[in-house]
Amino acid sequence: MNSNKIIIVTGASSGFGALTARALARAGHTVYAGIRETEGRNAPAVADLVQYAQDNGADLRPIELDVASQTSADHALAEIAQTHGRLDVVVHNAGHMVLGPAEAFTPEQIGQVYDTNVLGTQRVNRAALPYMRRQNEGLLVWVGSSSTRGGCPPFLGPYFAAKAAMDALAVSYAGELIRFGIETAIVVPGAYTKGTNHFLHAGRPDDADRAAAYDENYASLMDDVNARLARLLPPTAEVDEVAETIARVVDMPAGTRPLHTHIDPSRDGSEVVSAVADRVRADFFRRIGLDDLLTPASSL
Repeated sequence: MNSNKIIIVTGASSGFGALTARALARAGHTVYAGIRETEGRNAPAVADLVQYAQDNGADLRPIELDVASQTSADHALAEIAQTHGRLDVVVHNAGHMVLGPAEAFTPEQIGQVYDTNVLGTQRVNRAALPYMRRQNEGLLVWVGSSSTRGGCPPFLGPYFAAKAAMDALAVSYAGELIRFGIETAIVVPGAYTKGTNHFLHAGRPDDADRAAAYDENYASLMDDVNARLARLLPPTAEVDEVAETIARVVDMPAGTRPLHTHIDPSRDGSEVVSAVADRVRADFFRRIGLDDLLTPASSL
């Protein structure tokens, strides 16, 4: 890849996405911050991003992108590809958290969680991959969750399930794209409880009666799940570590990126499970003669 990469980060209005877009721009890349409703409720985030770019001499550009719309994804990726003649990196960051008893969420609500966290990546891939396949080069970075394979507290079930589905989709894409020269890297943050709005903006179940039925046995647990997770974090843990890790993975030479890279100060065990799962995958691919679908780093 070129040393200066053309990158799009989805869900870049706040949290990991906003921090990652800034970190990649500081590293010298041309970064498009995918934000929905750029002229509406997210206009202040766009203004902050533009001011940051000016203050830091960074090539950081907002672009309208709603991962819930294929039309929006198609327009955004076409604009980038037409402007630069290439697209080097997609960072799949857009996501939404929900908090509450799984039973109390309607099927439609859980479908919405999957729509943002899983189908959103598919829409962006369908918009981006034709350009990457034509240039025989590219990188997909998926922002996962340590809950997929590590310790996971209750009452975040729909979100955890969606992140697990996203991880499975990313792993499948890894083998299907490598012959086009397109690599896959899954960056797995732990439960950072400060520096993002994940818990503050978490969705709640629509079925209030069923949610209330859990209060007798679980009300205190639901109220302090964030505090329980926070107690696992060392005082030095900062959410910026996730953005810096993504930037480091993007700048690694092709073939040297692990399939999973963990940044988890709480050490919930997900890194251990991922290492085993990735080794099992690599061993299975070798047994069925698909060694060429493994990069040197993903086959360790």
